[in-house]
Amino acid sequence: MRLISRLLILCFALAALPSLAEPLSGLYQVREPVSSQQAGGQAEALQRAFDTLLLRLTGDAEVAKQPAVAALREDPQQLISKYGHEDEHIVVEFDPGTTERSLRRAGVSLWGANRPTVLAWWLIERVDGAQLVGDGQSNAAVLRAAAQHRGLPLRLPLADLSEQLLATPETFASDGREALREPSERYDADVLLATHAREAESGWQAEWTVWLDDEQRNGKAQGESPEALADAVMLAVSQYLAPRYVVAPGSTSDITLEILGADVARFAELDRLLEPFGGRLLRVDSDRLVYRVNASPEQLRAQLALARLQEVSADEMPLDAQQPVDEPGEFGEPASEPAAPAAETGTVLRYRW
Repeated sequence: MRLISRLLILCFALAALPSLAEPLSGLYQVREPVSSQQAGGQAEALQRAFDTLLLRLTGDAEVAKQPAVAALREDPQQLISKYGHEDEHIVVEFDPGTTERSLRRAGVSLWGANRPTVLAWWLIERVDGAQLVGDGQSNAAVLRAAAQHRGLPLRLPLADLSEQLLATPETFASDGREALREPSERYDADVLLATHAREAESGWQAEWTVWLDDEQRNGKAQGESPEALADAVMLAVSQYLAPRYVVAPGSTSDITLEILGADVARFAELDRLLEPFGGRLLRVDSDRLVYRVNASPEQLRAQLALARLQEVSADEMPLDAQQPVDEPGEFGEPASEPAAPAAETGTVLRYRW
């Protein structure tokens, strides 16, 4: 019962701690404009809501063409727990469990609720000048709504005087990452997005750049309104990020994951990060946690990067952490001690904070 006792201590302590790296809220709630509450218009709105959710969960517009997915789209109400109308929108609540099971049975690779946080430096240029969108400004609501619609956790800078002077069209046109690196550190985001939006004769257009780790992606977008432009940019960013984190059916295997340096708060964060991979805790040894997960190594590495974990080799692990891991017995306890421990089999990944 040693494992259960340690877990109970962790659970009681968690009640007094603030949440860390919360999963994206409202992932399975979709708002779509609807022109009529009559049957035809409502049925089309429910299908559009399904399309939006599918893009959130996969980042792949081609998935909808698969026969099994197209069949779900024909009757999306089988996945919906409730829906209603609000301010000329239909608000649809998809059931997470039913939706995920149905899509996985259809062979769809899914992106879980634990997602990288995007810090958006959004510069709006008009005839009378340029302005950086800040967290407390009215324009922030447009960006937040677009990010929520496309399934992205969004942060915005304060846009104080120093940041307004820094974020100029010239900065965005040159090496923006170097200029934005230092002021971005205070916001502790995973992804950096720089967007230069301009009002044109036929609407709005933007050039955007996103940085994740050492990778960079550039793109252009346009829309009839600021809302449409923001949605187009957030969709492009979501589609760029999704392939790193989606869990593909049949492409996974059992992996033993060892984590050093875990405290109570980090245990909670790690538990949420490993949820999409069916993480199963095998052992707790002081600040060492040992999990069994079902994932591909690449997907697992991308997910752990969100928690700022660093991969280490077996040689870098302390000697007392280089012992083989037993399968848990009844009630999660380790199996009886073997006379001669067998060597670890399968893939083993080791990380530390």
